[in-house]
Amino acid sequence: MYDRPIPERHRLLFYVGHLEAFDWNQIGRSALGLNPLSEELDKLFAFGIDPPAGQLPQDAPGDWPTMEETLDYVRLVRHSLDRERSNAPEEAVQIALEHRLMHAETLTYLIHNLDYQRRRPPASPPSASFADSPPLQMVDIPAGKATLGRRRAEGFGWDNEFEQHTRSVPPFAISKYKVTNAQYLEFVRQGGPPPHYWTERGGQWFYRGLHAEIPLPSNWPVYASHAQAESYAGWVGRALPTEAQFHRAAFGTQAEDERSYPWGSRLPGREHGNFDFHYADLLPVTATPAGDSAFGVSQLIGNGWEWTSTVFEPFHGFAPNPSYPGYSAGFFDGDHYVLKGGSCVTDARLLRSSFRNWFRAQYPYAYTTFRLVEN
Repeated sequence: MYDRPIPERHRLLFYVGHLEAFDWNQIGRSALGLNPLSEELDKLFAFGIDPPAGQLPQDAPGDWPTMEETLDYVRLVRHSLDRERSNAPEEAVQIALEHRLMHAETLTYLIHNLDYQRRRPPASPPSASFADSPPLQMVDIPAGKATLGRRRAEGFGWDNEFEQHTRSVPPFAISKYKVTNAQYLEFVRQGGPPPHYWTERGGQWFYRGLHAEIPLPSNWPVYASHAQAESYAGWVGRALPTEAQFHRAAFGTQAEDERSYPWGSRLPGREHGNFDFHYADLLPVTATPAGDSAFGVSQLIGNGWEWTSTVFEPFHGFAPNPSYPGYSAGFFDGDHYVLKGGSCVTDARLLRSSFRNWFRAQYPYAYTTFRLVEN
């Protein structure tokens, strides 16, 4: 628990205390005005980090409390908050809940980056499919509208989801499937940068899966940073979609109305895609046709967040949430890009069309994929 599997993130122990500290700071201290439970630990476990390149954390394991001290703090927070739950404002509770669900994904890819010998894998890691990658297939998307964001009357949303607005999107073509390992491998063979989750040994490439290293599955999507995705797109003479193009392809229809999800209005189910912890790792890009959009584009939700070319910026009408003013505003720095869709371990609650994720262009650890467009 004192390991740091990702240099740009805290040690694993931080995440043991973070969820409760966040809940306490949001609900107990900010919303209800209660006294600190521990000035030191309320602050130590308050926030994660996202340092620029070259500014990595320098703390040592001894700078952190023991596991016993951390668990005592967690139990104290839970007992205190459970007593006050009926007094908590609903928005503060929703912030705490969705924050917790986001960190289920963060913690998964942190453990993914922990050496296999430093953790306990399942008795039978899932097997992979080694079918051939489908060829590049572009789908024409007619001109139309894309509705981005969320109306405040619709219910809870994070500050960067507001306000809802409509954009006109000219016609374009988008790849039916996410870019696969086999397609990206050709780029690597021509000198392109190999992805973080690949390992080469004896002239053969392997995928470092969540629970085991396996021969590179040709028909799985490639996990790549924004910089790698953009470089690949340029290599094949195409581009990454904008946030508006993603929305048009995912939620638009020929009839100019828009869907709640690519497949329609039904709530997300296992048949629609690889999300919500249904599967432990990736699936082939062709695996879930029931989740295709009205235009026949596959896996726009699930099986990997999708990079866009859109820099993470506020929508018109943006206002920081008073109880959590730093959620988005500190990342409007030109170095973070919008991602849409969701990964295999994104909770179904976070699959709403307005939800926006973001990472730095060089960040290679998250479950991020991409597809191509022609304008």
